[in-house]
Amino acid sequence: MATALALALSAAAAPQPPPTEEAPPGLDEREDGVESEARCEASSAESLDRLLPSVGTGRSPRKRTTSQCKSEPPLLRTSKRTIYTAGRPPWYNEHGTQSKEAFVIGLGGGSASGKTTVARMIIEALDVPWVVLLSMDSFYKVLTKQQQEQAANNDFNFDHPDAFDFDLIVCTLKKLKQGKSVKIPIYDFTTHSRKKDWKTLYGANVIIFEGIMAFADKQLLELLDMKIFVDTDSDIRLVRRLRRDISERGRDIEGVIKQYNKFVKPAFDQYIQPTMRLADIVVPRGSGNTVAIDLIVQHVHSQLEERKLRWDMAALASAHQCHPLPRTLSVLKSTPQVRGMHTIIRDKETSRDEFIFYSKRLMRLLIEHALSFLPFQGCTVQTPQGQDYEGKTYAGKQITGVSILRAGETMEPALRAVCKDVRIGTILIQTNQLTGEPELHYLRLPKDISQDHVILMDCTVSTGAAAMMAVRVLLDHDVPEDKIFLLSLLMAEMGVHSVAYAFPRVKIITTAVDKKVNDLFRIIPGIGNFGDRYFGTDAPPDWSDEEELVGT
Repeated sequence: MATALALALSAAAAPQPPPTEEAPPGLDEREDGVESEARCEASSAESLDRLLPSVGTGRSPRKRTTSQCKSEPPLLRTSKRTIYTAGRPPWYNEHGTQSKEAFVIGLGGGSASGKTTVARMIIEALDVPWVVLLSMDSFYKVLTKQQQEQAANNDFNFDHPDAFDFDLIVCTLKKLKQGKSVKIPIYDFTTHSRKKDWKTLYGANVIIFEGIMAFADKQLLELLDMKIFVDTDSDIRLVRRLRRDISERGRDIEGVIKQYNKFVKPAFDQYIQPTMRLADIVVPRGSGNTVAIDLIVQHVHSQLEERKLRWDMAALASAHQCHPLPRTLSVLKSTPQVRGMHTIIRDKETSRDEFIFYSKRLMRLLIEHALSFLPFQGCTVQTPQGQDYEGKTYAGKQITGVSILRAGETMEPALRAVCKDVRIGTILIQTNQLTGEPELHYLRLPKDISQDHVILMDCTVSTGAAAMMAVRVLLDHDVPEDKIFLLSLLMAEMGVHSVAYAFPRVKIITTAVDKKVNDLFRIIPGIGNFGDRYFGTDAPPDWSDEEELVGT
């Protein structure tokens, strides 16, 4: 941190811990939500060996990582706009490599110091579309029966480092930074236990991790790009804790005070306050210090600019010029019938009824063509004449269709017509008017989709941004890449290359590929605004269908 920034915050920038050893091998391979064994009976000496790395003069190198995003709740309404925390950037550059890097902020401080409020103020002031807030409170360990009884009598120390599942915390943050989805436990403070339900989070441009022990683990510290300590007077923290525990968690005042004097205050003095020296910035008075929060936001914005967290569509447009089309692409044979239907739906004078009729015919042919790429195995059946017939049967579990709204849903009837009892999911992706980037606004997928072959449907693919995002969503839900089929009536070469280089095992199937896109990333010669032509809606003159401007 610059000296000016530190002085403005009335706190000196603390030196960083020296580099530490890498995480033990195999940590990233553990299953999401795996509950580690309770180790609350470990000695204080063993705990302190993991806590508070020695403070040196050098800074530990920051690892450059990538990201995504989904959080609960899925959006945050501010005075300026609605921030869609369930959206995420497409992460991949023109070379098919992950280019987005998460900026991780750690927020530490005593219990009821205002960490969550400060985090939300930072999110609102940042005004970026992809952000996720991760609370340490979700990672309390599962208590044994004896510990449950202690907790019921306010005799269990929830403010000790051993009360938290640091292995799961580190694993979760690593996966978020690597662009993987994670499942977060939901903790019930009334019963002192984890609920059966979990919530799913994805990475983001900005990840904020807050908790009383946010700086109390060596491996965890390495994942934080910025460390903020919220310093609030102990009397204020006690009053806030009394109000919260009594009104929200069903505690009585005597039990709250007993727990505070026996565990909370001693733990703050022993484990939490010493971590203040590890912070880059100390924020006195918590959420009341708006000057500090404004300066923090300015610094984060500068970091996001340095990391260039914007998708360069112009670079994508020119990256693969003159390259041969990928082998994963299959184009429906251009028979006179197919070319005739294209002639009708591309003609600007075609009526809406004819446009819908011939679009549906093309969709049916496209889906029939796509089904030929599904795995089949030999099967013998007996005919009514009592004779054996050597045939074929689908070798997968089942087929699921996923439409990218809004135009993608027009392909659903054709899929249902040829696939009996097919399951359908939907993904809503729209363009940010200011950045031109796609944002994920809504997601509904069938359960156990990871076992299915998935037909991802959209009617036009221009830059490939929304298609890449939709594929990433499916991968986040553990759908194997080689089981995803991207279907589109019309694609631009730019979009084909973008998807194929980012996801080389996804099968891309279309009825036609146009070579160019214009300055607004509309397909040339193209088909026009498919959604407006199909649904009979009118778009403003300077607006394009989400399928084209977003680059599906």
